[in-house]
Amino acid sequence: MPLTHISSDGEINMVDVGEKSPTRRTAVAAGRISMSREAFNAITRGKIEKGNVLATAKIAGIMAAKNTSLVIPLCHPLSIEKVSIEFTNNNETCSIEARATVTVSGKTGVEMEAIHAVSIALITIYDMAKAMDKSMVISDICLLEKSGGKSGNFKRNK
Repeated sequence: MPLTHISSDGEINMVDVGEKSPTRRTAVAAGRISMSREAFNAITRGKIEKGNVLATAKIAGIMAAKNTSLVIPLCHPLSIEKVSIEFTNNNETCSIEARATVTVSGKTGVEMEAIHAVSIALITIYDMAKAMDKSMVISDICLLEKSGGKSGNFKRNK
């Protein structure tokens, strides 16, 4: 499959979606942040001095999805209809999984918006808890699934 952001003469370009028909499109992405027991307990018990870490990370993730085209050069600005950010705490591994779901009715997909939302949500957790644990690790950021559009549906095999 040819790369759509590179022209036949090797030039970088933004894909022309003008002739595409709008369809309902959804993307789900996830990622994880692992940390010390002390930081995990402080976050999950609401004991971080900067405030409610997960509420702040949720807002940051939503804002990131809405502004993806401002930081990813060839992304189209989209009129996003829904963004949800959910967190799952894993007490055994002292990690938090972030999951973003983004929906739009449009001419291009929302995979980048979902991945960007997860990334920024996790970075926000790091920022708010770094005083307790600078060795936190952000990992496993990936697209889990997408639906809609010409390329059809995708679901990651775990």
